[in-house]
Amino acid sequence: QVQLVESGGGWVQPGGSLRLSCAASGSIFSGYVMGWYRQAPGKQRELVATMDSGGSTHYADSVQGRFTISRDNAKNTVYLQMNSLKPEDTAVYYCAADPLYGRLREGVRVERWGKGTLVTVSA
Repeated sequence: QVQLVESGGGWVQPGGSLRLSCAASGSIFSGYVMGWYRQAPGKQRELVATMDSGGSTHYADSVQGRFTISRDNAKNTVYLQMNSLKPEDTAVYYCAADPLYGRLREGVRVERWGKGTLVTVSA
């Protein structure tokens, strides 16, 4: 069965960095749009970043300039490098994959979701 498995979450102090990874089953990766969403306690899930199969990226305003999404098609893995982390970045981060950019961007009828990895930013 096709799966997305996230890793790399944890606790970090404000100003610190973390890199999240999402390993995907081979058949869904190379032609798919990949993305990261997050959900903070008591809040709705929100888009963090996307990258299509051609390498074009999109970022939420709140993370622009601090986070970088990348993908390694040979390893079927997408990454989220998070720098200058803030307490408001605390959330469960989810990897997502879909063949259509619009669905991935809107978070509607997304084909695959990972189970999430928790990122906690606190002093």
